[in-house]
Amino acid sequence: MTHADRILPGVALMIAFCVIAPLIDVAAKLAAQEVSVGAVTLGRFVVQAALMAPIITLLRLDWRMSRRAFWLTLARAAVNIGSTYTFVAAVKVMPIADALAIVFVEPFIILLIGKLVMAEQVGPRRLGAAVVGFVGALFVIQPSFAVFGAVALFPLGTAFFFALYILLTRALSRHMHPVTMQMHTALVATAICLPLLVLGTALGEPSLSLAPPQGIFWLWVFCVGLAATVSHMAMTYALNWAPSATLAPLHYLEIVTATLFGFLVFGDFPNLLTWIGIAIIVASGLYIIYREQWVARQARQALRAGTPAAAAPASAPRD
Repeated sequence: MTHADRILPGVALMIAFCVIAPLIDVAAKLAAQEVSVGAVTLGRFVVQAALMAPIITLLRLDWRMSRRAFWLTLARAAVNIGSTYTFVAAVKVMPIADALAIVFVEPFIILLIGKLVMAEQVGPRRLGAAVVGFVGALFVIQPSFAVFGAVALFPLGTAFFFALYILLTRALSRHMHPVTMQMHTALVATAICLPLLVLGTALGEPSLSLAPPQGIFWLWVFCVGLAATVSHMAMTYALNWAPSATLAPLHYLEIVTATLFGFLVFGDFPNLLTWIGIAIIVASGLYIIYREQWVARQARQALRAGTPAAAAPASAPRD
């Protein structure tokens, strides 16, 4: 299969991710009506580990990992717990589309981390787009905060944790196969969640109760892990087959499918302010993707022309 032939299946898998990923949120919202947020979070990782184990066996992948890979996996599991817990806590009471729209400030957080922590060159145009994106998030948060209180801020926590998750995934991908990475992350996350839930139960914290699901809620918890496993594997292989620059704009399709599922299952539909906020966030995100592609293209052209990095177009590093 040629590189060009692989792009189409990569795009198809990314679309599949955008259709399946909101089902995580639907199942989590259903489960969290009777099951503690902590138990739903734990269930997601237990199911993911159970589903990934036979896949690793069939693919005959190496289970071992280096010491550096272990510490990266530990950090990745911790932030994955944080992103899952905060989002489940949010969608328990908030409409899925509203919560997800706020989470989509995650690319802006990655941009700011790159600028402030990693000393990456990020110019005023992309920084300005990030600020505009956060303003869009405020359009979504404001009415949600009035109705749901501080829980409306939880998706910002999800966005922060998921930004760290993406950065750690990039670092870990140099040391581990993506399938093994998913398995080890699920196992480590399970090992972290269990004592936290035991402690939460002992302290009487309802959101960290270890009480098992009852009846149909077993199914909803299982579906959280199933949808998470399938969707994230789809994204992993999509990124293997197609350039991230091609796939990144498609990710915003997830807001559309999340809105559709939220309306069909729960009767939730974003209000005008939320739609304005979503439009601002998506437009800002797409602009950042465009500028990053433009800067990368200018750098490649300068490299092919034999232009030293210091003599590259002045506008590129400042964008």
